[in-house]
Amino acid sequence: MALEAAQSAEAARQQISRCEGAFAGLGERLRQSPPRFVVTCARGSSDHAASYGKYLIETTLGRAVASVGPSVASVYNTRGFDFRECLFVAVSQSGRSPDLLRLTEAARAGGALVIGFVNNEDSPLFSLCDIGLPLCAGPERSVAATKSYILSGLAFLQLVAHWSGEAVLRDAVSRLPEALETARALDWWPALERLTGAHNLFVLGRGVGLGAALEMALKFKETCRLHAEAFSTAEVIHGPLALVGRGFPVLALGQEDSSAEGTRSVVRRMVELGADVRSVLAVPGAELLPVVPGVPSAISPLCQVQSFYMSVHRLAVARGMDPDVPAHLRKVTETV
Repeated sequence: MALEAAQSAEAARQQISRCEGAFAGLGERLRQSPPRFVVTCARGSSDHAASYGKYLIETTLGRAVASVGPSVASVYNTRGFDFRECLFVAVSQSGRSPDLLRLTEAARAGGALVIGFVNNEDSPLFSLCDIGLPLCAGPERSVAATKSYILSGLAFLQLVAHWSGEAVLRDAVSRLPEALETARALDWWPALERLTGAHNLFVLGRGVGLGAALEMALKFKETCRLHAEAFSTAEVIHGPLALVGRGFPVLALGQEDSSAEGTRSVVRRMVELGADVRSVLAVPGAELLPVVPGVPSAISPLCQVQSFYMSVHRLAVARGMDPDVPAHLRKVTETV
């Protein structure tokens, strides 16, 4: 797991080098014929990357993005989906899960432009897409996805950068590989080590950072057998806050954008309640996590996940687990 996570920066360079022309062409096509809305189709870590993409698309391009559950096609066999004027984005490491294939087939039949961010170019999903864009993550053998998550996020970033034509996002794409190398060397272990005996925690994020919170919570569960729940910093105060008390573990993510002050406010409230808070944004009373300085806010969440991956495997080992072979799981999950 840690070895594969450490390969993210070089894999990002490969994706940019190999796919930049395809993304540029797709961006031009979308500017010429803009879709009315966007639908994403994914499971697990891929769906968390899609959450990151959702906020990038909505805040940059003003297009509503919906994550449609694959079961509406695979289990409920819904007929007559209207996907006209829709950009449909399927995201998968393996490209083999039957439910993703069924929904993607329904999207094509319903008139969508179907694109795929898929790591396995020999997969049925890659072949099914109108435009297949390889993640270029290379082989990923650990059950827990790492570099494929980051590379899926980069694919969304490239999509939005070329579709919008915004220079700041093009700059973010070019800076990501080096930023990931810096993030890889940042040590989050002192903050995570205290979770060796923990039973529960909250992972908080907002906007483009919510997908990172979801991804970290999943990794705590699958590699460390530690129950973690991810919440938006807005959503957590609508009920879940009642669980927070003295010593309750909290991992708070954030990025310096319009959500930052609201995130700091929630973290301050957690500190006041006596929670054991680790935060990437500076808040008195919370342990400050190291982050890559000066990077565009759009790539901050991807860098934070990179730093997290390099330490969460140590937590798994400290809790007596093998992070590469989580209990009851396998690498290719095929759901219906």
